[in-house]
Amino acid sequence: MLEMIAIALVVLWILGFVTAYTMGGFIHILLVIAVVVVLLRVIRGRRVL
Repeated sequence: MLEMIAIALVVLWILGFVTAYTMGGFIHILLVIAVVVVLLRVIRGRRVL
């Protein structure tokens, strides 16, 4: 079980290095949109999850 978790983390770490150069801006835009949507839901009083 721990081996599978370690392998998954290493794969995600490598994907993070690859996408940091190619999709860095896109990921930041998606993060900003997600934060804005969560803030709007909190301000309007709706449940976040």
